[in-house]
Amino acid sequence: MPRVLVSDDLAPHGLEILEQARGIELDYRPGLSPGELCEAIASAEGLVVRSGTKVTADVIQAAPQLRVIGRAGIGVDNVDVAAATARGIVVMNTPGGNNITTAEHAIALLISLARHIPQATASMKQGRWDKNKYIGMELYLRTLGVIGLGNIGRIVAERARGLGMKVIAHDPFLTEAVAAQLDVELVTLDQLLARADAISIHVPRTKDTAGMLGRKAFAKCRPGVLIVNAARGGILDEEALLAALDEGRVGGAALDVFAEEPPKPDHPLVSHERVICTPHLGASTEQAQLNVAIAIAEQVRDYLLQGVIRNAVNVPSISKELLERVRPYLALAEKLGRMHGQLAPAGIEQVEVEFSGEAAGFDVTPMTVAVLKGLLESVTDQVNMVNAPVLARQRGIQVVESKSSTSRDFVSAISVRVRGVLDRLIVGAVFQGGQPRIVRVDQFMLEAIPEGPTLLLHNHDRPGVVGKVGTILGEEGLNISRMQLALAPDGSEAAMLVNITKPPAREALERLRQMPEVISAQFLDLG
Repeated sequence: MPRVLVSDDLAPHGLEILEQARGIELDYRPGLSPGELCEAIASAEGLVVRSGTKVTADVIQAAPQLRVIGRAGIGVDNVDVAAATARGIVVMNTPGGNNITTAEHAIALLISLARHIPQATASMKQGRWDKNKYIGMELYLRTLGVIGLGNIGRIVAERARGLGMKVIAHDPFLTEAVAAQLDVELVTLDQLLARADAISIHVPRTKDTAGMLGRKAFAKCRPGVLIVNAARGGILDEEALLAALDEGRVGGAALDVFAEEPPKPDHPLVSHERVICTPHLGASTEQAQLNVAIAIAEQVRDYLLQGVIRNAVNVPSISKELLERVRPYLALAEKLGRMHGQLAPAGIEQVEVEFSGEAAGFDVTPMTVAVLKGLLESVTDQVNMVNAPVLARQRGIQVVESKSSTSRDFVSAISVRVRGVLDRLIVGAVFQGGQPRIVRVDQFMLEAIPEGPTLLLHNHDRPGVVGKVGTILGEEGLNISRMQLALAPDGSEAAMLVNITKPPAREALERLRQMPEVISAQFLDLG
């Protein structure tokens, strides 16, 4: 009988599902120390946690029978997913359980900010009647700019329209057609900053979104704009926000999240008179906690008793026997999608995936899903092998899948073409030993290993370009581990994929882009 250890507080309805499941033994022991957890998990086949338990590599090592880890919530930062994957342990989360709760909190912050409700309450509790001091902003007919139209952003947009607000949004992975269905005007980030009376952030923190609202962004905003962040800390540059508040460029900010949590007691934003803040309460409602408890209990139960996998963050939906054979192709497919996702400058309308040779002989659906997972990783931290197709459909991305029994240049290859603002083709192949390689980027033929920090440079073919690139990287403290060069068929242009030892600073990228021979220089994090 599979034993499921629940090591954090879980809503009673979730516990009942596991307790009443025939064939499962429930062991509810919240509040275990790391040592006690390692002892308690020794014979468990399932582990259910919230954010309190840290599922480290040591904990996983102490659990030789563990088959599934269920996280009651979205984030799996407290789970060593790599260690679990190496052991063949399924890691599941509950990505949709707190969408409404988080969206409602963002709306509550916006209204409280517009009407100075926390400040006025504090004033009255101090015995004052500052009626004239707290003149607020009416939200009716004002423009709300929503950055990120994922599940939560869409709910915020819907609620804001209910307040009579006009909603504009920036989401580079959403098409105009889908935005029209949502009754939202899709705009560029600069347009949103210039037009919005209030801005609400609903994107994950990634290398692309970290610090996306900084000094330059605030300088483009309408004077007195209101800023709401109930997404992730670090998306706002806190020093820049403080300066914009002091200058009057930003009229007020409502923050549920901070770059460092909890923030220091003397944090200048926490004490600022025009900032209201809450201690990361976005998902903290009884309903949300109940939703995620029920969801994770059902998922863990169904996996242990029936082998059904839902909302897994690390396992493709294919049999164990087939997984070993297709694993190199899954890795390649995800790398191809990740490259496209980081290179795409705006809305993607169609993704065409072609499998040729040996790859075409498998069930290619998991590989297509892997492409979508890699493609959407730069947009949302909730994407996995289960929900990638759903997220693609929500963004209006059409997926075209095809097979060919023969490959023109390689025994087996996967080609991914993304159509939208740009039309880009990237082709990969699996070499001997299961090593994925990038063999074509648009018209450029090469042979590159897609891993780690990588630079993609497109340049006019002139003598000395490679040397200049090497000099700049050396001066910026960046070591080149590999470099692959390719020439266009007509010889006028060239490209290079350069594996480097660490991500480049912005100054290094700017220096490369300012070279007269360089057409474009882009950084890729290929994992």
